[in-house]
Amino acid sequence: EVQLVESGGGLVQPGGSLRLSCVASGFTFSDYDMSWVRQAPGKGLEWVSDINSGGGDSSNADSVKGRFTVSRDNGKNVMFLQMNSLKAEDTAVYYCAKIRRGGRHYRNWESASDSPLDAWGQGTLVIVSS
Repeated sequence: EVQLVESGGGLVQPGGSLRLSCVASGFTFSDYDMSWVRQAPGKGLEWVSDINSGGGDSSNADSVKGRFTVSRDNGKNVMFLQMNSLKAEDTAVYYCAKIRRGGRHYRNWESASDSPLDAWGQGTLVIVSS
């Protein structure tokens, strides 16, 4: 059974930093591209970033470019999202997700069912507030 478990969320002041973790199990982690997605209160899902299976290539949404960095440790089956210079508009539940084979470059999806993401974690809440 595929399992993805996020951690690291919490309350942080604007300008602060957090590092989210996603521990994967139930599949060969190093074979799959992975993604971070978020959902702000009252809004739809938003793709944040993704990283290829080997960890050598990643992409970020314009809204987080230059502030967020995705990485992974395939030896430990963990993906990370380092979030710096956090803003109030980054407040959201952050989900890690497994990307189905060949789906990484399809990012303009509007719903989970339309997305190339075939497994999701339970999410971790990030609140950016003073």
